Amino acid sequence: MPPKITNSVAWQQAELLMQPAFIRVVDNVRKLFEQSSWKATYHDVLIWAAGTSEETKAMVTQLVQELETATPEQAEQIRETLTKLPTPHPGYHLCLQRQEQQVNVDLWELCYQVCFVEYTPSNITVDIDTILLDESGDVEWNFLDIKAKRVVEEMFASLPN
Repeated sequence: MPPKITNSVAWQQAELLMQPAFIRVVDNVRKLFEQSSWKATYHDVLIWAAGTSEETKAMVTQLVQELETATPEQAEQIRETLTKLPTPHPGYHLCLQRQEQQVNVDLWELCYQVCFVEYTPSNITVDIDTILLDESGDVEWNFLDIKAKRVVEEMFASLPN
C-alpha cells in the first residue's frame, strides 16, 4: 500500500518528486539489466488492501467491467456499490527472470525508497527526503539521480546469484 503522508507540505513535495523518481528508477533498471543475464519485463498490476478476499476482488472487477456498458441509471447504482467496496490502486511491477528463477519488484516501492527517508513497506507514515529538494523547493536533480541509482543497484545486488 502507498505510504501515508502526514501533511500538505509533504504531500506537495511527494507530488513533485514521485514522477521524476519513477523515471530515474526505470532508467537505472534499464541500464543495469541491459548488461545482465536477467530478462526484465514490466506489468501493470492492481494492488489491493491487505485482507481483501478473492471474492471481493472478483466482484469489484466485474462491476468495473459492467460499468463500461451500463445505462446511466445502472452506472449510478454500480458507482454507489463500488464506493462501499475496497478499491485497488494501480501498480507497476518489474518481473525478472533468469533460467528457472523469477523475482517480482514493485517499482513504486523503489520510488518510495528514493523519495522518503528510510522507507520500508511496514512504515505507517513517511518523511520526505528533503535532500532531494533545493532551497527553493524544486527537485535537486543530482541528488535524485544519485539516490535512484543507489536504490536500483541495491535491489539488483539483492537478487539471487
